[in-house]
Amino acid sequence: MKVVAFNGSPRKNGNTSEAIKAVAKELEKENIQVEIIHVGNKVISGCLACGGCSRNMNEKCVIENDEVNGWIQKMKEADGIILGSPVHYAAIGGTMKSFLDRAFLVTSTNKGMLRHKVGASVVAVRRAGGIPVFDQLNNYINYSEMVMPTSNYWNVVYGTGQGEATQDKEGMQIMSVLGKNMAWLMNIIDFGRDHVKAPEREDKTFMNFIR
Repeated sequence: MKVVAFNGSPRKNGNTSEAIKAVAKELEKENIQVEIIHVGNKVISGCLACGGCSRNMNEKCVIENDEVNGWIQKMKEADGIILGSPVHYAAIGGTMKSFLDRAFLVTSTNKGMLRHKVGASVVAVRRAGGIPVFDQLNNYINYSEMVMPTSNYWNVVYGTGQGEATQDKEGMQIMSVLGKNMAWLMNIIDFGRDHVKAPEREDKTFMNFIR
């Protein structure tokens, strides 16, 4: 099995990376391959709200001058996905947000491409704002009908300088427990495919309350 992890920090080897690597370490112990993709240092356009991905139904965003469409295919091929972000003004890093808005719109409108995959979020923060970002990342996972593993606290690590998060002993334990639970959940789902029938996907019902 394979997990693809997205590092939304501008710093490739910063504290967001340390959080992801702590989770990946436990996954790899269970022979789950982990690929980490650095998103935060790229130039990624935001969603145009053009509806092209839902009209074309080709598993692509209409913006094709960046790496988003390639990352979408990696998400499709993976069994699990990790979303990692630093905290920028109590919110997801801007580049990561642009990527997530486009990728998850494509995957949700194209017949639920991520449905029943395992998804987890991790956050790195200096002081405050970590929980709002954790919630924001989880919104993408929830909307996609993914399955979310838990840890023994919210998935947030603390640190300012590069690598300082490794000194956050509680934060590192949270990531370790998350990795173990994610591996266990992935193995359960993989085993269950041949034993338990998954519920049929339902087309999304939309309502507009303005009449």
